[in-house]
Order: sequence, then C-alpha cells, then structure tokens
Amino acid sequence: MNLFNTAKNVSRRDFLDTSACGIGAIALNAMLQELAHAEQPRGAAGVSALSPKQPHFPARAKRVIFLFMNGGPSQMDLFDYKPRLKEGAGKPIPYQLPNTEATVGLDNPTLLGPVSSFTHRGECGLYMSELLPHLGRLADDLCVLRGMAADSPNHPVAIRQLHTGNLFDPVPSMGAWVSYGLGTENQELPSYITILPGEGERNYSSAFLPAIHQGTAIQNVESSPDKAPIRHLTDVTLPEKVQRRRIDMIQSMNRRQLDRLQADQQMEGVIESFLLAVRMQAETPRLVNLADESKSTLELYGIGDKPTDQFGRQCLLARRFAEAGVRFVQVTLGGWDHHNGIAKNLPERCAVSDKPVAGLLTDLKLRGLLDDTLVIWGGEFGRTPHAQFGDGREHNPHGFTMWMAGGGVKGGIAHGVTDDFAYRTLEGKVHINDLHATMLHLLGLDHERLTFDHHGRPFRLTDVAGHVVKEILT
Repeated sequence: MNLFNTAKNVSRRDFLDTSACGIGAIALNAMLQELAHAEQPRGAAGVSALSPKQPHFPARAKRVIFLFMNGGPSQMDLFDYKPRLKEGAGKPIPYQLPNTEATVGLDNPTLLGPVSSFTHRGECGLYMSELLPHLGRLADDLCVLRGMAADSPNHPVAIRQLHTGNLFDPVPSMGAWVSYGLGTENQELPSYITILPGEGERNYSSAFLPAIHQGTAIQNVESSPDKAPIRHLTDVTLPEKVQRRRIDMIQSMNRRQLDRLQADQQMEGVIESFLLAVRMQAETPRLVNLADESKSTLELYGIGDKPTDQFGRQCLLARRFAEAGVRFVQVTLGGWDHHNGIAKNLPERCAVSDKPVAGLLTDLKLRGLLDDTLVIWGGEFGRTPHAQFGDGREHNPHGFTMWMAGGGVKGGIAHGVTDDFAYRTLEGKVHINDLHATMLHLLGLDHERLTFDHHGRPFRLTDVAGHVVKEILT
C-alpha cells in the first residue's frame, strides 16, 4: 500500500471518521502544546489557511447561519398570500404548464387555495401565515424575498445549485467559499459546520478548494452521552501513547510528502485538518453540551417539548457555534416536500420549526449578535399553486420565497412580486446566483473577485452570473 498517497487523499471528514486517529483526552493537553510549536502548513502569505482574512471591503456581517428547509416550503401558504388563488380554488388553472417538467399527478390540474390563513404582523404589517405565530412577532426583522428563482424542479439538482451555485459539476459549497475567503475567528473550531445535514456530502464539500474548508458535520444533537456529535471525536479503545504515535507517524509522512512536492495545497489542507481535528477535541465537547444554558434559553428554543426539541437543539447549537467564532453554520430540517396532504403536513412542519427559528433570532438579538450575523431561511424551490394528487403541491422553481434577517439587510420588508397565483416571478427576481452574490457582499466579499484557479480557469461561487440585490441592503 502506498502510504504517501493514502495520507494525501485523507480529508478532515475522513480523519474524523477514522477511529484509529482518535486521541484520548488525557494526552490532549500535552499534544496541543507540542503541536503549537510544530511546523504549521502555511500559504503563500505565510499564514494559516483558517487565519482570519481581510474582506475586500467593509463587511456588514461577520458570519452566516443558513437554515435549510429541505424539500421546498410552500410560499403561497406561508409568505406570499394571493387572493385570486383563494377565489379560484378548485377551478382549472389559468396558465400553461411547462412542457419540460414532469406532470405526475397533474391530470386536469386545478388551483389549490391557501391551506392557512394570513394576518398582518409587526409594525411593518408584513402579511404572513398564522402557522408562524412565533416568527410573526419578529416580522420587523425579516427581509422576505418573494421573487426567488432557481433552474431545476428536481430535488438533488436544485439542492446542489442552492448549496454550490452549480447544477451538476462538483464544485465548492457556499460555506467552503466563505471559509476560503474569510477564514475563521476561532482557530480551535472549523470555519464551516453543518448540523444534521443528512445525505449529500457534495453539498457541503470543499471540492477543489483545500480540504480544510470542507464542512464539518454534526451528526447528533441529542442529550444521550453515548452518542458523539461528531463521529470518532475521541477513541477510548487504545492507549494514549499508541494513538499519539499514530498521529505523529501520519503527520511525519504528510510533511515528508509535502517537502518532496515543494507545494501541494491538498496536502497542506490534510496536515492542517489533522491539527484542527486535534484542537477540536478540546473545544467541541464544551460547545455541544447544553447543560450550561439557562432554563429560559432552553424554553425559548422549545427544547424539552416533543415537537420542537430536536430542531430547537440544532438552532441553539447554531447560535453557540456562531458566537464561538464559526464563520458559516448550516442547520437542516427536512420534511417540506408536500406532494400529498399539505393541509395536514405543512402545519406539522411549522409546529416543529416556528418556535426554534424565532428563538434563534431572539437569542441573537438579545446577545447583540444579529446585527453582524446574516440569517438565511429557505429551501431549494417552492411549490405550485395547482394541486397535485388532489391535496398536495408540485415543485416550483419559477417563483418562490426565502428570507434573510440581520447582517446588513433591511428588516420588515418584502422584496419581489410573483403573479396572481405565486407561480412565476414578475418583479424583483432574485436568482440563486444573486442570493450568493448578495450573501458574499454582506460579508465584505466581491463575488467576482473571490476566485480559485482550477483546470486552467478561475472558478467562483456565482460562476459567470450573479448580481448583488442592493435594494434590500441597509
């Protein structure tokens, strides 16, 4: 077996998933002291890949929390009320369906009216679903983007575009780009963490960027002590001396390979990933332990209540990681793909998510973090105004809703207009590339300048598209 090549191809995720590389807590402090004096992999400027970097221009936000609602929330039932849709419920659709999209369950399609009632919320009077009573109290902080647009009606492809800006190619995720552009404020933690991401590692990978920028997955948020939040964070099956010798051997091989090659960004990323993984063993257990949170904070997120407990833990962990200096935190909640029974299933998802999301925004405000934390909420696309299988909605990438809060965006506004049925965007269109360009702008990064040379050309998150949505900026 070629050990050099084996070591070269190890990523941070591979390291954390390999129990032979675990390190006991007793030997940790000694190792950290020695590693602190060891030769660190450095870039051309002589700094660590995760050291904080200066943005291109003054930033409004320092960090991002992305609340990914996997499946596609229904915009006309939550944020984009349409009286004509309600009036036309049960009638034939007054528009033409695209002939390039699937029509399963759409024989003689009819309009499906809103499954929830709406009310004006906040001083701004934002019209929102009554299924979101907790979030409604924070309407004045929300920048609702009603004119979102994506390019695919298929989940895997649309999710990939939302996360990476690209429909098909294996390219870095937006969190990896943010890590690459800004580094992190806490050298004991990754710059990019994704909480219960589910399937689809390509959606939080670093692709051709150095491996150190890959998202680190939090696999468990329960309170059970026998379930580690990150797989193989520690290893109690081997003596500390044996574990230490293994780490030393792997790092020695990596450095020898790097010396032989003179310059290898992948290898530098592997070495730094190993060092970061060691440092994480001291910091991460403390951060994922919610025992020091007050009862009022736990109640704020709905922790301890059956419907909201798990997602509440995810959102509270997001706040703790953001407060600790992690640059990009993603929280995933599935179950929004309502092809059937939307009148029953949508309220259930709202009951699970409404209080934790509102708790997160409230907590960030109370701690003075919302002003420089950009919170993004939304799915890969929305739903159709016409019924599928009689009581559900089909995928709709042509006009849907996401929202932002904090981090330099205007609160209490709705940007963009869809047609009378919330099917297609008419004004204020925000394509996924525009969303990414705006996110980077708020972080002080020019999306056209944040590039990485790969296969002979510069790549960027927004590829060859994307415009900053200046109308929503403070």
